[in-house]
Amino acid sequence: MKIALVQMNPTIGDFHGNIERMQSFLEEASKQKCDIVIFPELSFIGYPPRDFLDRPAFVEDSIRCWPLLERMSSEIDIICGAISKNNDLYGKPYFNSVLYFSSGKLQAQAHKQLLPFYDVFDEERYFEPGRKTVVVSVKGLRLGLTICEDIWNHEGILPRKFYPKDPVEDLKGLGVDMVINIAASPYFVGKMEKIMNPLLSRVASEIGAPVVYVNQVGGNDELIFQGCSMVYLADGSVAAKAASFKEDLIVFDLDKKTGEFRDRSAMEVEEVVEALCMGLRDYMRKCGFDKVVLGLSGGIDSSVAACIARLSLGKDRVLGVGLPGPYSSPESLEDAHELAKRLEIGWDVVSIRPLFNVACEALASLFEGLDPDITEENIQARLRGLVLMAISNKFGRLLLSTGNKSELAVGYCTLYGDMNGGLAILGDVPKTMVYRIGHYFRDKYRWIPERVLTKAPSAELKPNQTDQDTLPPYDVLDRILELYIEENMGEQEIAAQGFDADTVREVIFMVEKNEYKRRQAPPVLKVTSKAFGSGRRMPIAHGYRPWK
Repeated sequence: MKIALVQMNPTIGDFHGNIERMQSFLEEASKQKCDIVIFPELSFIGYPPRDFLDRPAFVEDSIRCWPLLERMSSEIDIICGAISKNNDLYGKPYFNSVLYFSSGKLQAQAHKQLLPFYDVFDEERYFEPGRKTVVVSVKGLRLGLTICEDIWNHEGILPRKFYPKDPVEDLKGLGVDMVINIAASPYFVGKMEKIMNPLLSRVASEIGAPVVYVNQVGGNDELIFQGCSMVYLADGSVAAKAASFKEDLIVFDLDKKTGEFRDRSAMEVEEVVEALCMGLRDYMRKCGFDKVVLGLSGGIDSSVAACIARLSLGKDRVLGVGLPGPYSSPESLEDAHELAKRLEIGWDVVSIRPLFNVACEALASLFEGLDPDITEENIQARLRGLVLMAISNKFGRLLLSTGNKSELAVGYCTLYGDMNGGLAILGDVPKTMVYRIGHYFRDKYRWIPERVLTKAPSAELKPNQTDQDTLPPYDVLDRILELYIEENMGEQEIAAQGFDADTVREVIFMVEKNEYKRRQAPPVLKVTSKAFGSGRRMPIAHGYRPWK
């Protein structure tokens, strides 16, 4: 049996467009004489559809695609993901399902049994869990049908066993020849090495049969899907692997236990760059944008953001704008201009000094007798945001917010200023990783000027300002943030790792008091295990303090 694994990049709700993509992959699989083609979770719907599932018309329209798939299966078998109705008198109205089409008919369906409810997942909100593990007969072979989380209920993979049921245990006693796992598993750095490879190897070994894992690829809002679909054999070895961060079709020959390998080893930094590029490119394409604009300060964040935009979109679709203010150094504008020249992107300069003077004059009587403070600093940031949004509106360019995760975490950013934008492409990238990416772009493409990498980071909103006037060194800050946000450690646990207790306390205080800012941030492309956004839901108003 020859099996085609198709990792597809769907647009959520574009049923016709997604079905057309499936048709083209089916034609390619037929040319390669495949017997069956397997598509990802919610294949022609796109994951996650979220509250579209509250609209009956949306679900009905998706079900209208089933006859098209039946016709497509007249020549080649299809396994794909879909939404199906729950006809019982109780429970949620829909199932997250896997469908098996063959000989022009729907032959079988199975429903996802383990519905994730943590981090970015909220499937219990919409779906009823399936109640049984389904095995189908395909050309004389017994195939177990599972969907993503169904194979995840293992200690060591999740923090604890979240579910009383384990479909993998069911499959052990059902004599399957192969396990199919269709998925829409979002990316974060290190996930393949730390979780997916060990998980798939373990499941294949425990069941004693190959596991075929077919994952969605592409960006949907803040979520990025790596693809990297794989086949693991019963001995725990990998037999086939698709590409990362692009659509792909690979063929696995079950009889020969061999398949195609597309994925290549990539450095962590390069992997993050590829993820961000795909996230930006898909966000623009699926939202209908063609061009971007971003402010170029001559600092590391905006420089790296510009490089990502240039790499993913091409030079002709990116405009960088220098926005010098009263405290901007000449060197910063020079560095920004030099970067734009190296990237060969559009470049303009709009000074905010006249606007700042007008704003200060307008507020002079109200502020009489008061010393300048953060108010005047924020006015500068907001004037830059005003100019960039004007350019965005006038020329139809998506404004990219260039702030990093470290700054967003502690509130070292200005509402309606540098937080302006339609997408925060570095909002889940810690400052130390931003620097690593900057060195990558310098070394590989010679894009980033050396001075950008070596000068002290500064917002340049007051004389002689540097980030470390307000924040701990970034290597210290980022590790504390990682332990607090991603690993959920408390103040005392973090201090026990060797950090100054007062520093830890101050960082946690800054994180907690700035939730209101993050709630108003643009969508943040997720590249770590815990990003700000839908996967981290904290109250703004609360009175919690650690018990002492």
